[in-house]
Amino acid sequence: MLFFLFVISPSQLIGSYVKSNVIEAYKIPSGTMMPTLMIGDRIFVNKTIYKQSEPKRGDVAVFIAPDKFDKNYIKRVVGLPGETIEIKDGKALINGVVITEPAVFRKNHYYNAGEYAKAGQPVKIPEDSYFVLGDNSGASKDSRYLGFIPRKSFIGKATKIFYPFNRSSPIN
Repeated sequence: MLFFLFVISPSQLIGSYVKSNVIEAYKIPSGTMMPTLMIGDRIFVNKTIYKQSEPKRGDVAVFIAPDKFDKNYIKRVVGLPGETIEIKDGKALINGVVITEPAVFRKNHYYNAGEYAKAGQPVKIPEDSYFVLGDNSGASKDSRYLGFIPRKSFIGKATKIFYPFNRSSPIN
């Protein structure tokens, strides 16, 4: 019995460490990131990447929701610290230029301005904060409603869909 405890305990410790610090699996609960992520998709989130580098435009990132400290959200990073974001004529603009990359932004998104990005009024993103949007703009509670996401709230970058197997692919 004692031998069994010593064999299990190190593996549990390693598993706990990996989940807390390296990589974690998540299940997508809603359609706010469709068509990139579908309800029920299982994904891997790299938790080391933002310890080594800053979030980049286009990253699909997991972060702690500013309105609910026990809930994680997943959205696409759109605006970087110091940039200006504007919602105008249903399009998102960074520093006055319509966002077209990654490719998901070339599709017909019709953003409403929400509470934080007033329609037709550029807003400067504070240093050490980011502006995130859901790929399914009509159904997404994102920076338009949550406000800017502080750098310290980022948990990791979604890197791969691993289930269902027919959708298994890197996340772009």
